Amino acid sequence: MGESDREDVTRLPRPELRDVQDERVRAVVEHAYENVEFYRRKLDDAGVHPSDVQSVDDLSKLPFTTKEDFRDEYPTGLFAVDMEDVVRIHASSGTTGKPKIVGYTQDDLDVWREVMSRGFRGVGLTSDDSLQNAYSYGLFTGGFGFHDGATSMGMTVIPTGGGNTQRQVEMLVDLDVDSICLTPSYALYLAEVAEDMGYDPADLSLSTILYGAEPCTEPMRREIEARFDATAVENYGLSEIIGPGVAIECLEQAGMHIWEDHFYPEVINPETGEPVADGEEGELVFTTLTKQALPVLRYRTGDLTTLDYETCDCGRTAVRMDSVTGRADDLLIVRGVNLYPSEVESVVLEFDEVAPHYRIDLRRANNLDRLDLTVELTDGFDGSRDELERRIRKRLSNVLSFSPDQVTLVEPGGIERTKVGKVQRVYDHR
Repeated sequence: MGESDREDVTRLPRPELRDVQDERVRAVVEHAYENVEFYRRKLDDAGVHPSDVQSVDDLSKLPFTTKEDFRDEYPTGLFAVDMEDVVRIHASSGTTGKPKIVGYTQDDLDVWREVMSRGFRGVGLTSDDSLQNAYSYGLFTGGFGFHDGATSMGMTVIPTGGGNTQRQVEMLVDLDVDSICLTPSYALYLAEVAEDMGYDPADLSLSTILYGAEPCTEPMRREIEARFDATAVENYGLSEIIGPGVAIECLEQAGMHIWEDHFYPEVINPETGEPVADGEEGELVFTTLTKQALPVLRYRTGDLTTLDYETCDCGRTAVRMDSVTGRADDLLIVRGVNLYPSEVESVVLEFDEVAPHYRIDLRRANNLDRLDLTVELTDGFDGSRDELERRIRKRLSNVLSFSPDQVTLVEPGGIERTKVGKVQRVYDHR
């Protein structure tokens, strides 16, 4: 690892960090151009030569990379090294049945372990701690990303993988596990199963819950922390860039630090592709600065967020991204109103009477779109359902200028839980 790969790089004055980024962006653009026919063709068509990119300010000259490009270049058309130099293959789900194949050299895996361990250290975990890994192992990057990062810093790893929830609880209880990584929806399900087994989740030894892989609103985070009496921190990643480890919160819980000496972020207007003003929400775009097997230039993630370049109270200067508010491609347009599922969730979970479980059903009746919202009540609710439904409708209308066609309140446990993988909140029957 070079000088800038140490923890200190996250606290560099921004002009010094920019020097690191500029040097690396020049190298990665040349690497991609010389070794990936796809990028050579794209840059030539755009009239751009690697010599035209001398700093990250020049990235706007380059065309975007999209998920469709991964599909079209399936399986290894975006690789920049021979297969004999690829030591690991992962994949993420594709839009047409074909997965997005990603590869790693040994140096790529070293970078992945380093950025993961940075995140662990940033939330106070050390080699003395244990991590229960409830992400699935396999082609999905989550399981191995967390496993290798924790192992590299000497933590004890319990590789439970996804599902088998009662066994998960038994391991947490019997081994006094310090931390766990999982999706936020599964964290809440795990708490329910623990209670059904006679355990109070708050009595577990867990101090840190690392969640990610799906959206989580602040009310949902607070619910997780209250149930387990632990600190819950969000992490962000995507397979096309490296996997988990692209960004993670510190204990300030004031945004996820992007390890931008390896992953350079931009935020663009998803409709025009132009950069947005600092602090304005838009689509997140990444350029990998150190990837060897799969260098990626200006990848459109589809995730909507904002960036904060102010120095964090933890002392790190690494830019912070806000929680993803939605995806540029999961915008719901219902009777001319634009809204994201996360916006509906944020409003609904303002109500103490509501549990952090909901579903949205979209249907079309008589050529008109219809949105039905199902919300789960908390344990012990004994108020008026009609009154609560009226308040939910009014709040949605005030905040989002939209009211569902139907709001259904169901008993605790009335909405199907996600035991493995990402939760599904929206069911489009149209």
